[in-house]
Amino acid sequence: MSAPADYQDAAQFYQKVLVESCSQPPATMLELGSGGGNNASHLKHNFQLTLVDVAPGMLKVSKQLNPECAHICGDMRSVRLAREFDCVFVHDAVGYMTTQSDLRRAMQTAFVHCRPGGAVLMAPDHTRENFRPSTRHGGHDGHGRALRYLEWTWDPDPDDETYVVDCAYLLRDEDNSVRVLKDRHEEGLFPRARWLGLMTDVGFAPSTVGFEHSEMSGVQLEVFVGKKPETGSNA
Repeated sequence: MSAPADYQDAAQFYQKVLVESCSQPPATMLELGSGGGNNASHLKHNFQLTLVDVAPGMLKVSKQLNPECAHICGDMRSVRLAREFDCVFVHDAVGYMTTQSDLRRAMQTAFVHCRPGGAVLMAPDHTRENFRPSTRHGGHDGHGRALRYLEWTWDPDPDDETYVVDCAYLLRDEDNSVRVLKDRHEEGLFPRARWLGLMTDVGFAPSTVGFEHSEMSGVQLEVFVGKKPETGSNA
């Protein structure tokens, strides 16, 4: 569905923000919700990476792309690795936190794994303030197979804290047959103040950084950065 090259510019941005946010140059990184490892394929050149994802299938894909990285199957809301990292990165998988409680638990996981003086970066696709209904399409040709997709992002109930992404896929196999599949994702949609408030609650000193993503032209995105105090306990 997406190739590692599609992630290069964004990964460089995330790296720059994290390096600037840590009190010392970071060498180790924990990525929560690492998926197929596309971001990691770029970040691993500058960090010793530990990748955590809840889906064994995604970890299998990532291991093929990033064999030098540690891979752990775990839920970002509850995983505990009994070690700290210089920085913690949570890409768009944080969007699957559809309640404030789950989002806070993911932030708490980031906090307990972040060393004092380190930082977490969380990159949701949308906040309530910047959400816009949209459609996009893409895909790639593989070895004997190909995929094209249509993605439709919309909000069936503007009064709740979720939105919907409906996807349709065309899959072409080696025998040139084409299958059609569809999928629906429900994702969390929280206001900026909620993000900042929850990060403060778990112990981070939070801020936002603006970001213009090449695939979402005209939409001013923002990532959330939480600095962990130099001194303080892990709750």
